[in-house]
Amino acid sequence: MIKIIITDDHPLLLEGLKNILTQQQDFDVIQCYASAKDLFEGLKLQKADVLLLDINLVDCNSLDIIEELIRKYHDMRIIMLSVHNEFAVINSALQKGALGYIQKNANIDEIILGIESVLQGKKFLCKQTKTVMEKKNLSELKIIPKLTRREKEILTEAASGLTTLQIAEKLFISPHTVESHRKNLIVKFKTSNLTKAIKLALEYGIIRE
Repeated sequence: MIKIIITDDHPLLLEGLKNILTQQQDFDVIQCYASAKDLFEGLKLQKADVLLLDINLVDCNSLDIIEELIRKYHDMRIIMLSVHNEFAVINSALQKGALGYIQKNANIDEIILGIESVLQGKKFLCKQTKTVMEKKNLSELKIIPKLTRREKEILTEAASGLTTLQIAEKLFISPHTVESHRKNLIVKFKTSNLTKAIKLALEYGIIRE
């Protein structure tokens, strides 16, 4: 039996996917989790052959945990489940070590085929994702920028409408430091201003509103 773990913070999707996969003769959905914390705790007790991982969990962006998961459980194949279909997000997931990337609105046959493919060590992209990768816009980001904890904090506060001075006061740092981080964020996102960087960060799930 192929042991599968599903991690997704949407209860209806989680239950629906579990029920469908359980009906497959060779599949055994051994656990379902709603957060990265629960996933890591659960993996200490029970390991899987395949992990279906929601890209945006309630306690983290899953792109940040792919490498750690592979380091600790190198025999487990990871398939990302996502509503994001941007080149940078997909490419980042694959570069970090995910073997599969499937849109949440993909049909069940693609998910089954994806599981079978990654078990053979093959990369798998659903049809929608494959189209995005083939039609890559040269002006788009190639990967999701790697941000520091402080950069994420400043991006989040700026997204909420706080000024440089207000962010500095809230985070107990100097306005000069905030401005320096703002400039770095614009460079990392390859945008002309911070507003556009915030828009991309929200689209990619790096920060939440």
